[in-house]
Amino acid sequence: MTERHQDTAQQNRANGRVALSLAGVVVAMSGLAYASVPLYELFCRVTGFGGTTQVAESLPETISERRIAVRFNADVNPNLPWAFQPVEREVSLQVGESGLVFYRATNRAARPTAGTATFNVTPLKAGQYFNKVQCFCFTEQTLAPGESMDMAVSFFVDPAIEEDPNLDEVRTITLSYTFFPDLDAAFDEPVSLSEAAPERAAAGTGVAESAVN
Repeated sequence: MTERHQDTAQQNRANGRVALSLAGVVVAMSGLAYASVPLYELFCRVTGFGGTTQVAESLPETISERRIAVRFNADVNPNLPWAFQPVEREVSLQVGESGLVFYRATNRAARPTAGTATFNVTPLKAGQYFNKVQCFCFTEQTLAPGESMDMAVSFFVDPAIEEDPNLDEVRTITLSYTFFPDLDAAFDEPVSLSEAAPERAAAGTGVAESAVN
């Protein structure tokens, strides 16, 4: 009986160690899952992976003779009742030269709505050299019923692109934005797509002052 009790005690201790090990694995996996999103975003910002653009605090000191055409694309998630398009479809700039363009958004709903924009550039490999100085995409944008707003983005193509032989053939870069509803925005009443107010959108409230956030 004593020997059986000893075997049982040893088995219980072994089971306890296994349980603790499994618990540690679960905690570690949870930590990795929690950290994976910000780490992935950091990786994309640093490397330009997936066409992720860079953020710059100042303009480059040099401008090269090479010119690159920058085209602009706009999309809206179906759940956001906005019209959204670039004011200019394309500009041509020298590498290192500052560019300033505007996108126009109009709220077609009868209630205030808010949106946030995702973005990328193509070709994807150009992402690490496309720098934004200021952009409406850095923060959420809120529009009143029928309101239109011109939203600015200031950018440049990093002269370091000249030193990358993999981008020698790049003559055109496309900057794309997609607006999605900001689910964290709180309003007095929920927005309903059936409450669209095309007559107000057509009449307009005038284009608001350009917003660079």
